[in-house]
Amino acid sequence: MVSIQASRRICPSLPRQGAKLSHAVASLLHRTDLVGLGYPATLRAATIIQSSQQPSSTRNFSTTPINHLRDVFPAKETEFIRQTVPAWKHHGWTYEEMLAVTPGHREPRTMGDWAAWKLVRIARWVMDKATGIGQGQQVDMKNPTTSVVADKPLKEAQWLVRIIFLESIAGVPGMVAGMLRHLHSLRRLKRDNGWIETLLEESFNERMHLLTFLKLSEPGWFMKTILLGAQGVFFNAMFLSYLVSPKITHRFVGYLEEEACHTYTRLLREIDNGDLPRWSDPSFPIPEIAVSYWQMPEGKRTMKDLILYVRADEAVHRGVNHTLGNLNQREDPNPFVSEYKAGQGQHQPHPATRPAGYEREEVIGGNSH
Repeated sequence: MVSIQASRRICPSLPRQGAKLSHAVASLLHRTDLVGLGYPATLRAATIIQSSQQPSSTRNFSTTPINHLRDVFPAKETEFIRQTVPAWKHHGWTYEEMLAVTPGHREPRTMGDWAAWKLVRIARWVMDKATGIGQGQQVDMKNPTTSVVADKPLKEAQWLVRIIFLESIAGVPGMVAGMLRHLHSLRRLKRDNGWIETLLEESFNERMHLLTFLKLSEPGWFMKTILLGAQGVFFNAMFLSYLVSPKITHRFVGYLEEEACHTYTRLLREIDNGDLPRWSDPSFPIPEIAVSYWQMPEGKRTMKDLILYVRADEAVHRGVNHTLGNLNQREDPNPFVSEYKAGQGQHQPHPATRPAGYEREEVIGGNSH
């Protein structure tokens, strides 16, 4: 609970305004529709302190009180090293490529597909409940991965809770699959044909998404506890699943990435509609880590631009995993890193614009065994 005394420490020269601020923040802290997970410590104080006393350089939105803002993961200062660059440099996106991404859905065709799809639907239902999404904020559930229209928009705090939770576990499948395929390659004394690199890079990319959004908010201890438990459960579930059926696991991840594309498409719509005024503001400062990682050009560094970059990445993961789920898991090469024979370049896959992925015959060939 924010006390009157705490408010006076924030605004020592304005005790009356400090008291009013205290009551306003306290009321917000107890609104579960703003904070999510039904607990006020999930993300600290989903509010903004705006006054004429606030320096112009202070960012305009945070889920942490202004007097508690800090760098969640500050760079380690050393005597000789200036900075550490990402191990996998992002290839970058053109604006046309990002705008070409759309929500999509691959219809289940096998029992394994249906099992994967139903598990994702259950996870979506749990996530909606956990982040306090009300009935009016739901999209048309008959088209859950393509419909982005709802009666009421989500709030910035709801979006941040949702995104940070999803990105914190989204980096798990690629790491688990890459690790198991690495060990499998060592045991069989055979090459992996390019799968490991793509899977690990996917995991790295998802982690960069998380680090970016952590610059916009600081999770409280309760959410950190939830993330710890979720990661433990999800890692072990993915580990066992990939051992039993890599094909179904890749299909599950493909459906999970469909949800990610849907989530970010809806967020873009609400930004465009002005439903999220702070994020709709072209002057809203996005984290420098995002500008560096995606090599975002001058004039294209708004919150909308950031979400476009993130959504394009998720579209790639969607197409890649649906395609990998269609291949021979032991023998087929990874078509996304392979060089094609002369005259066969038209079979080179472009996963971002293929929501359902590619069939094996399209990228490997019908006569391959």
